[in-house]
Amino acid sequence: MLADNILELLKEEISSLEYDRYIKQLKFNEKASNSDQMIFVAPNILIANWVKTKYAEKLAHLFELKTGKKPEIKIVLKEHLKSTKTKSSSTEILESIKSTKNTILNPSYTFNSFVVGSSNQYAYTAAKSVAEKPGVMYNPVFIYGPTGLGKTHLIHAIGNYAQSKGKIVIYATIEQFMNDFTYNLRNQSMERFREKYRSCDVLLIDDTQFLSNKIQTQEEFFHTFNELHSAGKQIVLTSDKPPKMINGLEDRLKSRFEWGLIADVGLPELETKIAIIKKKCELDGINLNSDIVNYIASNMGDNIREIESAIINLNAYALLMRQDITLEFAKNVMREQIKERKENISLEDIIQIIAKDLNIKPSEIKSTKRSKNIVEARRIGIYLARTLTPNSMPSLASYFGMKDHTAVSHNIKKINELIETNESFKLKVEDLKNKILTKEK
Repeated sequence: MLADNILELLKEEISSLEYDRYIKQLKFNEKASNSDQMIFVAPNILIANWVKTKYAEKLAHLFELKTGKKPEIKIVLKEHLKSTKTKSSSTEILESIKSTKNTILNPSYTFNSFVVGSSNQYAYTAAKSVAEKPGVMYNPVFIYGPTGLGKTHLIHAIGNYAQSKGKIVIYATIEQFMNDFTYNLRNQSMERFREKYRSCDVLLIDDTQFLSNKIQTQEEFFHTFNELHSAGKQIVLTSDKPPKMINGLEDRLKSRFEWGLIADVGLPELETKIAIIKKKCELDGINLNSDIVNYIASNMGDNIREIESAIINLNAYALLMRQDITLEFAKNVMREQIKERKENISLEDIIQIIAKDLNIKPSEIKSTKRSKNIVEARRIGIYLARTLTPNSMPSLASYFGMKDHTAVSHNIKKINELIETNESFKLKVEDLKNKILTKEK
């Protein structure tokens, strides 16, 4: 059969894991298909969305190579077929697809695949609660934290769970929301825009901090928020900082974002990073022993996205070189990546960013002045310099004009105590760390 041949061709171009997880689950519906439209049946909406997003265009291209005509690829859910009459025409099936609202979610981002630790347990519990009872428990839910720690995973998990229960879910980054708004405004089709974002059961918006200073978009988002909230529909937002710290955001929006529950995703402790690496290896069929897992967890920083990327890269390199992954092999492959990560950050970068953010002079951080704000800035500088650069404590003592390494150790101890006991201070340090790590070179 032509469709089977096409799927076999696709199998040669993608990983066996993705083929088995998604493409293999599709069934070709020959009766509903024609030369213009090819209909595949997916077992659930998660697989349907994933295939539609990643492979529909590729499948259409492969059909074109074989037949000379490029069809439209349609992914239908089983229930659509069951709900139509036995002799349904392809037109009826297509209409049932069009009438279904869905959104693009990553099906691998589920609550089961999320590793819970003390740094993210509160956010995880909140996310699971609103997924199970959208619009009932907390509304809105605002999840914040530095880049790469799992906020997007949690928001997709909410969406995937809600969709599996038949809820209408819309997921978008704030950039996508803005682009949709601009496009529909320009084309005088704002009713279509409002229909999309205001007639869902669950609205998921990623990267809310980019609403900053976007006055027109903020106005539209304000009305969208009000409409959904008053109708008892669930709203979930993510950001790299809490509402009150987003500069350029209208007070009325900050107020609404704080109506419900605010949860932070903190920097993962070593045990959580180890568990995340093990889970990633389990899901992707990668075999790493405990020594390698511990090495990656200890040396790759706190960005989970970067850690997962490093694991994929390590496994790909081992496959290409046809070698087993030993600790020595892992160190060699990741040496430059780990070295570059720290060497890309200079002590001057750290001082400049802290000084600008805390509104003091860079020279004051390195001075012997003892005023409270300067001492705090100096301690944060020492702490982040030790955390983010390869500099030893003696070299840091020299740089900051201190007597010896014991003074550096004392300041780091003080910062750790504050981080453990003062939530707003912890947030300030994490925000500065994120700014340093994301600084453009």
